Amino acid sequence: MAVLLDTDLPDLYYRGKVRDTYEMPGDQLLLIATDRVSAFDVVLPTGIPDKGVILNQLSAFWFKQTSHIVPNHLIEVVDDVNWLNSTYGEKVCSGYYSYPPYLARRSMIVRQAERIDVECIVRGFLSGSGWADYQKSGSVCGIRLPKGLNESDRLSEPIFTPTTKAESGHDEPITIDEMKDLIGEARTLEIAQKSVAIYEYAAEYALSRGIIIADTKFEFGTINNKLIIIDELLTPDSSRFWDAETYSPGKPQPSFDKQPLRDWLTSSGWNMEPPAPELPAEVVEGTVKRYREAYRRITGKEL
Repeated sequence: MAVLLDTDLPDLYYRGKVRDTYEMPGDQLLLIATDRVSAFDVVLPTGIPDKGVILNQLSAFWFKQTSHIVPNHLIEVVDDVNWLNSTYGEKVCSGYYSYPPYLARRSMIVRQAERIDVECIVRGFLSGSGWADYQKSGSVCGIRLPKGLNESDRLSEPIFTPTTKAESGHDEPITIDEMKDLIGEARTLEIAQKSVAIYEYAAEYALSRGIIIADTKFEFGTINNKLIIIDELLTPDSSRFWDAETYSPGKPQPSFDKQPLRDWLTSSGWNMEPPAPELPAEVVEGTVKRYREAYRRITGKEL
């Protein structure tokens, strides 16, 4: 059964497309990965069972793996709700509040940061919207690429292609210069360098586990003006994962992420505006299977 978290806990701080965030004592937040799924910037009415657990656990794995490149907001993964209740239960309201069992494994305690309102995308392969952009203009988000590239080709080096961070509706690509205008030149260059460094490290690690990370997106924030990475990291929701063994450029690649779900939505005739259609059982089951396999390969553990 998918956990959509329609019942609010005390002190809701922010509700995103997939994650719900609640205030905790001491400038800390409770970040909950639900089983909600979004596509084309719309939350779908059908959840994906265990998706939130996979996203939370995989993000925690990558936060620990990449902390030498850039700090992150992770304090503690909530694997035991009894620990959460004993540590925070009496502190969130005037009476005693007991956190529900469904928060186990899909939640983490994080440091509160000031979010930088830019989606930071790194592309190592030519796919998705990048491929569509290249076909039209020979460029991706204003970055000129060599002529004659094919769909799913590996790029000579990863490229950084930021977008706006929309509260609703669609994110829009922006240039590096436009990002500098938004947040300043020094911060833009720092984020671009860190984004590419994380991607290169993770791509090498994942490839050793049989997965190609074609592209991914990051979110950053600051604490006392120090850059940290926030939200999620290198999950099937935020990344395009391909099977290294079956990789064959020149066409779309089978993926471990939600691209097949997007493909079904595209073929369904949906106009990409709310409300989205319900997903059929076979699409849900296939998505769960791919997410679990991505988790197993990357972490070396069964969910």
